[in-house]
Amino acid sequence: MRTFVDEIAAHAAADPRRVALTGPAGELSYGELAARIEQVAGRLRAAGAGPERVCAVAVERGPDAVVAMAAVVRSGAAFLTLDVEQPPARLAALVRSGGADLLLAADPELVARLALPVPGKPLLLDESPSYGGDMTPSQDLDRPSPGTLAYVSHTSGTTGEPSAVLIEHRGLDNYLRFVARDFGLGPHTVALQVAPLGYDASIRDTFAPLLAGGRLVLLPRGDVLRPESLGAALRRHGVNTLLSVTPSFLSHLAGRPDAGELLGGVRLVVSSGESLRPFLTAGGRRLLPGTLVNQYGPTECTMTSTRQVVAAEPDTGHDLVGSAIDGVAVRLLDADLAPVAEGEVGEVCIGGSGVARGYRGRPGRTAACFVPDPLGPPGARLYRTGDLARLGPQGLRYLGRGDRQIKIRGYRVDPAEVEGALLTHQEVTGAVVTAESDAQGRVFLTAHVTGALDGTPDPALRAHLARTLPPHLMPRRFVRLAELPTTRGGKTDRTALAQAGAAR
Repeated sequence: MRTFVDEIAAHAAADPRRVALTGPAGELSYGELAARIEQVAGRLRAAGAGPERVCAVAVERGPDAVVAMAAVVRSGAAFLTLDVEQPPARLAALVRSGGADLLLAADPELVARLALPVPGKPLLLDESPSYGGDMTPSQDLDRPSPGTLAYVSHTSGTTGEPSAVLIEHRGLDNYLRFVARDFGLGPHTVALQVAPLGYDASIRDTFAPLLAGGRLVLLPRGDVLRPESLGAALRRHGVNTLLSVTPSFLSHLAGRPDAGELLGGVRLVVSSGESLRPFLTAGGRRLLPGTLVNQYGPTECTMTSTRQVVAAEPDTGHDLVGSAIDGVAVRLLDADLAPVAEGEVGEVCIGGSGVARGYRGRPGRTAACFVPDPLGPPGARLYRTGDLARLGPQGLRYLGRGDRQIKIRGYRVDPAEVEGALLTHQEVTGAVVTAESDAQGRVFLTAHVTGALDGTPDPALRAHLARTLPPHLMPRRFVRLAELPTTRGGKTDRTALAQAGAAR
């Protein structure tokens, strides 16, 4: 099938001098980008890359990261992009669970620092030829089929370990084309890459604008997160599109007196990852003169399953996530997978082209979460999200999760993963993590711990967790208890802990 990399090559052939990437180091044209992708893909193929092989990409944000991900796809393999700023132990766990057997990295120093458990010699980008040269696609690099593995992402799992999600090309390429078509992206698009590498939102951020022939602006992560530098960059580069921002990020910007000026030139803002209601309730919609879109969808369904264009005067009484995107079926089902009556609450179950192959190496969890679609054609599957919703006049109304998984700053997490990391501390004998909300409606984690912790202050616990966990899994508060409350059945009484948190 024709991939997003083929579209980049087509733009390069039609207008090789058009600017594709803009960053602190300068600009890269479509011709130069396509040539670089082709060069690296050829080296990957010579090293054994091909269908169903997973290549870990350990490259800092910037043009090289764009080249690396696209080159892996061009070689026929699947990419597993790593956020190299995360703890090495965490990255090693992602590489193992994702089944990476090739490594494409930026330089020898980074390879040595991360010490990733990938067999064989890593391929280094700095050993590749410089930009430029022949951009003609190599004839020996075949296009993948729709069912070929495209990329591996991760989601927090109920076992306390990250689960590798396997996304095929039928999901990825259909989705990127939908984004470009639905949002009207094209050569006029100037998009800023916002999402951190290693999270699936960064794939939309990066490749939907390029598939459409637009220009992608790449900034250091620190410049994106600081409002002053962000605003200056938006104006300097003429950015008109933000495809992957979280409501927390928007709320952070909205709290500034110059918020309207910061985002005044942006014509399209796409938000996802958590509830948009706190931002809208606080009057944030008026700060965005252009189109604001609220998206919903799990990692297991290729990033996005529904979307809602937010009205200028939004309904803040409900968490509206709208209607299904092209090629996706959204069903509200009961525990027996039967449709609920109109207006009734049901579990959100998603079918269609974006449904993942499953979780790598976890057949039991795959069977429990990916089930036959009772209302679809033979062989069709549904992903059971664990989310609850009801269908209203304005589309799907999201009501929260039916299990323990929650959203923190746009990332879906399972408290069990944090609990497992806490229990590796030599002084911690028990750990339960719950979610709370502050006065601004922001969700955060509270860790309830037991053990001989009189000599272990909170910073020491945070330092311990930081060795294996990313920042969004870090508890804001630690509560020390003599013992954890239990139910009559002997299980930890999470309700009692949550109520105690609400009382605090």
